[in-house]
Amino acid sequence: MTRKTLLFPGLCALALAGCTTVPATPPAPADAAAPSAPTAAAGDWNGFVKSTIDKWFAIDPAFAVYEGAHAYDGKLPDWSEAGLKAKGDFLRAVIADAGTYTGLTKTQAFERDYLIMVAKGQLFWLEDADQPHHNPEYYINGGLDPNVYVSRAYTDKPTRMKAMIAFFKAVPAAAQAVRANLRAPMPASYVKLGAEAFAGYADYYKGDARAAFADVADPALQAEFRTTSQAASDAMAGLAKWMEAQKAGATQDFAMGPERFSRMLLATEGVDVPLAELVRVGQADLARNTAAIREACARYAPGKTIPQCVARMNSDKPKDGPVAEARRQIPELVAFVKARDVLTIPGDKMAQVEESPPYNRANSAYMDPPGPLEANGSSIYYISPPDPTWSKAMQDDYIPGKSDLLFTTVHEVMPGHYLQFLHSNAAASPVGQLFVGYAFAEGWAHYTEEIMWEAGLGDGAPEVHIGQLTNALLRNCRFLSAIGLHSGTMTQAQSKQMFIDQCFIDEGNAEQQAARGTYDPAYLNYTLGKLMIRKLREDWTATRGGRAAWKQFHDEFLSYGGPPIPLVRQAMMGEDTPRAVF
Repeated sequence: MTRKTLLFPGLCALALAGCTTVPATPPAPADAAAPSAPTAAAGDWNGFVKSTIDKWFAIDPAFAVYEGAHAYDGKLPDWSEAGLKAKGDFLRAVIADAGTYTGLTKTQAFERDYLIMVAKGQLFWLEDADQPHHNPEYYINGGLDPNVYVSRAYTDKPTRMKAMIAFFKAVPAAAQAVRANLRAPMPASYVKLGAEAFAGYADYYKGDARAAFADVADPALQAEFRTTSQAASDAMAGLAKWMEAQKAGATQDFAMGPERFSRMLLATEGVDVPLAELVRVGQADLARNTAAIREACARYAPGKTIPQCVARMNSDKPKDGPVAEARRQIPELVAFVKARDVLTIPGDKMAQVEESPPYNRANSAYMDPPGPLEANGSSIYYISPPDPTWSKAMQDDYIPGKSDLLFTTVHEVMPGHYLQFLHSNAAASPVGQLFVGYAFAEGWAHYTEEIMWEAGLGDGAPEVHIGQLTNALLRNCRFLSAIGLHSGTMTQAQSKQMFIDQCFIDEGNAEQQAARGTYDPAYLNYTLGKLMIRKLREDWTATRGGRAAWKQFHDEFLSYGGPPIPLVRQAMMGEDTPRAVF
């Protein structure tokens, strides 16, 4: 996700910016080929982009806020049926209108295709998958999180507090829309997710959110904050209670079906590959990583099984917890990236590391970077504690070993998401700055785990390699689970067992990962994106010096922002059409 929505594909790449701070005309690369006689449509293209962004902001003000357009502070999307229809109509208009522009420069044509793909992807989640009526995750990461007002010091506290009061005032009506939209019965995993997340919001609104502004010395503001936060909390608590009541009738009817799953891949990522071929590709990468971990374990724990070997690696826990350990890892990774010339690091500011808030712990770790319009914003790398309802043994297992955590930090911070968003924020095109897709973002972050090992991170220590491989295997199982769960060939229980048996993770993590696959069908994008980037790097550097061209490749790849990877391949390889190559 975009900055805060990488957890959910239905919302990825939706964030936009469109105020006057966005450059109206992105500078074209030096090699952009201008047509000999630009048409009137070509001359109007940059204005079309800006007006489209302005309209998109108005439709999704919560995303505007996360991109740093604080004129939209306190606003929530219109989740009424009329609001959802308006959004669909808008997306169809973007697709149709953008497609009429011809005679564009090479850079503008890429931007047009990029914009159309984003609109098609969003339209898929809105109408074909019909997420607003079936999946609570659409709302959980669709605007109900006010953390931007707490974690980003983009202005003084009283001003942010007023924005949060406006947000709280909007929550009760939003909660009513969510209740009206979600149709029971729902899958059991959806019910559990919604009940926990909405209850987490209820606690956050009247708990940590109040504590964050307790030092604002304005009695009237504090009184209004308490009143509005309580009303918002009550609305979320009511929604959570309603979700809890759905448990009795919950189903296992979460599968999209193979046809819709294939449409998802084409609409959201430009990947038009038969599912049988994708399964073959996924199984091949799983086999590659399994062979590698078997060899590493033979050196690290001779005579032990792979699960015993992984358990030994994970038994080396951070002595003072994963948050403190991650804070130590980041400067070490920065030094390594610079020393090995992996890619360019813009600036010298680094991400903060914090424990994730209670309402957003569906992922073990995630990055929340500021948007391109944010002034002096800080990125936060969140790490989730184990579920307190689990047994002590499951909670202990959930805490990652140091080598495992190292590659999570690679993935989330350096040179993964944090660095990727530094590059996308500086993209020449506003479309590239503001639309970062799921496979691009997660594919890149997962890809960096492998290249850091290949570049020498860990100096060949087998336990470090095992840490990298356990993360790779986790994503292999996500890939295969997504296809299996949504083609109807795998149950949630079978997915959980695959995570345990073939990807060697603990029961608590396996349970969480299998559940996520039901409501996040696109979480195959980690491995899908990684494999497309690996193949593109191999093909692009083949005529440019191989390993010596890595930095050049990485910098150019990231310069596009975050489009579907087949579009990037087409541009970098000079191919006639975008295509997925593994």
